[in-house]
Amino acid sequence: MSNNELQGVDFTVDTSNLYKEEGYTDLKVASIRRLVPVDADGNADTSRAAIYVGTTQLMTPQGLLPIQGALPANSFKEALEVFPEAMQKATVQMIEEAKKMKEKEDSRIIVPGRE
Repeated sequence: MSNNELQGVDFTVDTSNLYKEEGYTDLKVASIRRLVPVDADGNADTSRAAIYVGTTQLMTPQGLLPIQGALPANSFKEALEVFPEAMQKATVQMIEEAKKMKEKEDSRIIVPGRE
């Protein structure tokens, strides 16, 4: 990208929405990120709750497919408990979105001379 293309891009850090990231894995299926709210000095911001995000991978004929989804949890233990169902829901949602994209692509009318 050139400097002209970057003119409208805002790289300002939102200091009211900072998180420290912690990562956990079972080295098999689950990766869980815990996003801990912090202030601009890096100190814990107890006025906001931690956010949990789950990640896993599925093997497909085309290779590994990453799956990611929010884990509705108030603690790490709860995040572990909801992980399987959340990943299942994220997988189903991703498949539905892929089908919709394919249907949209398949239904596109191609007019010669146009892209």
